[in-house]
Amino acid sequence: MKGSMSTIYRCCALFLALVTISFGSAWAQASSASAANQEASQPNPELDAIKVPPLPEFNPQQPKRIQLANGMVVFLQEDHELPLISGIMRIRGGSVEEPADKVGLTDIFGTVWRTGGSTKRTGDQLDDFLEARAAKLETSANDDSTVISFNCLKGDFNDVFDAFDELLRGPAFREDKIDLVKRQLFGVISRRNDDIDDIAGREAEKLVYGKDNPYSRVAEYATVAAVSRGDLVAWHEKYVHPANIIFGVTGDFDSATMEQLIRKTFESWPKGARTAEPDIKFTAAKPGIYFVAKDDVDQSNVQLVGLGITRRNPDFYAVTVMNEILSGGFASRLISNLRSKQGLAYSVGGGVGYAYDHLGMQNFAMATKSETTAKAITGLDHELKDVITNPPTAAEMKRAKDAILNSFVFNFDSKQKVLAEKMRYEFYGYPLDFLERYRSEIEKVTVDDVNRVAKKYLHPEQLATLVVGNPGEIGNQLTTMGTVTPIDITIPPMPGQPPAPGAQKPSGK
Repeated sequence: MKGSMSTIYRCCALFLALVTISFGSAWAQASSASAANQEASQPNPELDAIKVPPLPEFNPQQPKRIQLANGMVVFLQEDHELPLISGIMRIRGGSVEEPADKVGLTDIFGTVWRTGGSTKRTGDQLDDFLEARAAKLETSANDDSTVISFNCLKGDFNDVFDAFDELLRGPAFREDKIDLVKRQLFGVISRRNDDIDDIAGREAEKLVYGKDNPYSRVAEYATVAAVSRGDLVAWHEKYVHPANIIFGVTGDFDSATMEQLIRKTFESWPKGARTAEPDIKFTAAKPGIYFVAKDDVDQSNVQLVGLGITRRNPDFYAVTVMNEILSGGFASRLISNLRSKQGLAYSVGGGVGYAYDHLGMQNFAMATKSETTAKAITGLDHELKDVITNPPTAAEMKRAKDAILNSFVFNFDSKQKVLAEKMRYEFYGYPLDFLERYRSEIEKVTVDDVNRVAKKYLHPEQLATLVVGNPGEIGNQLTTMGTVTPIDITIPPMPGQPPAPGAQKPSGK
């Protein structure tokens, strides 16, 4: 026993020594990085003299677009680098179309579509079939669509494609798998108030879009429990039709042969009805301070939020550059001023957000110590107004554009990524050359453009201020800034059942 204790002491001493060395090394690296950043911000004639060649033209290989007689749109992208073939089918209709009393339906649908198997094979049998071939067949759901996809070796393509079609048009939605995913969702609901960042993100969406808006609704015990197998079958019958489908295939195949197979398999499938665009109202919260009390944390999550724009907005490119100047890296204004110089933030960032088919979120967020909550809000407010009074410098513009364009190509460095982007434009009705135009439009953005969009969109006094934090540590900081509206995040219990012990606490446990 004595020898064992001696060994433990030696291990502890070694551990502390390693921690000290690691911390010292990390501190030295951080100090070195800080010094390097300061040095980089100073004029350097030698670096300035280096001639950087212009970026080469961006001309990705274009996929072949086909439209079947029944309305299904197909994209084919040959890629012979590896003997693999993958396909993804995106189907209009997602959680924004769910009934308000059955939120969670598409989550269940997107899971059980695969785990429940087909009318010919159970999900477990499909697992065995795919595992023997190192293949994948998956389903999922999101805001505006559901997805079914496959990935396999070229030699197994015919068998996997048959299984794909089998599941696509003949899902079984077995009851035992429905019960399983419901229990999993109940667990997710019970834990949703554990993390301060999760709370802030969820409540920010409610403030921006409205608590009953489909883009901000959350599943509850009652809405999940209300979903039946009949709902899943009805959803499949309503939405899974060629008129709603965009299908992309990429990999080691011949396009003419693949087109022939797809036409043979799907062209006789009845077209079905095209899903109508949902009519969704956005009711942003009034400006003011909104507070979520969470007494088991020692920091505050601060967010200034409001409605953003869509990518169709002509200001999209100028806003993209403005966002990069504000929060695109350690040299950006928010990080440099609020984090590095003032020490107000563990993390800080954000911008005027954009989405393809609806208004995005304008969100400026930072994590700060409880005692500096008010200073953090004031600091964010000041930095947003400062962009208007102090337009970006030429150096800021160059750094922002370089960062955007130099990283842009890595988002499309494979044929599969290009295919996915083209499918996205087709889905939302954007010009198919939107991807190629992106670079030239970013290059055209001027200082005046950034200053113009800053004046147009950056009005912190019109934003809602959300704070999630510890009321005991924050004290009266928020009340001195104006009226504070509390937000209740209590998780409603299952109908007919009493709240679980501790369910009324912010932790939700």
